[in-house]
Amino acid sequence: MFISEIFHSIQGEGLLTGVPSVFIRTSGCNLRCRWCDTPYTSWSPEGEERPVDEIMADIAGFPSRHVVITGGEPLLMKDLPELTSILGDAGYHVTIETAGTVYADLRCDLVSLSPKLSNSTPWNEEDGKFAPNHEKLRINLPVLDRFMAAYSYQLKFVVDRQEDLDEVESLVADLDDVDRNRVLLMPQGRTAGELSSRGVWVAEACKSRGFRYCPRVHIDLYGDTRGT
Repeated sequence: MFISEIFHSIQGEGLLTGVPSVFIRTSGCNLRCRWCDTPYTSWSPEGEERPVDEIMADIAGFPSRHVVITGGEPLLMKDLPELTSILGDAGYHVTIETAGTVYADLRCDLVSLSPKLSNSTPWNEEDGKFAPNHEKLRINLPVLDRFMAAYSYQLKFVVDRQEDLDEVESLVADLDDVDRNRVLLMPQGRTAGELSSRGVWVAEACKSRGFRYCPRVHIDLYGDTRGT
């Protein structure tokens, strides 16, 4: 697997916010979000190929029994099913963080689906050369429905502007049997100030629409730094 980093931190987002977890961050992505907070796994992927047994040896050095496999897009890794199977057999709780554009059968306790809204499309970045492909791939309803039918899930949307809210509602309506209590709205931002500036109106939207507010606790604790 092409791995960017493995580290021990606090889960900062979603239903398991606050849980100490080991993060396995893969490198490589089929999307190019304009506000991506890990460009070293998407716009300019960096890392090294590592076998599954070596990854398992690394995480064994940490006390946490929760593992979060994130990216980049971890579903692009051909060894991911093998890794999740070994993790499950070893008694780890496994969360997969994915944009939900690619499907694979996995050993997974929670799939964190983060479909990319139109606010993510990089029309102006690098002369927009990645925008058409990103726009084509960013939403895959059959893959999202399949994950939601097979696994415990959360739907996490990065919200940047007021008009994103109607886009979220439209997508939720297009999916099968969505539990609105598992729909999370997270303000877009890579600093505490950016998150705070959007957080109030995002929280108000959650109150009025019956969604959950999703903080980014790791930003509050550590800032926008790698390995946290």
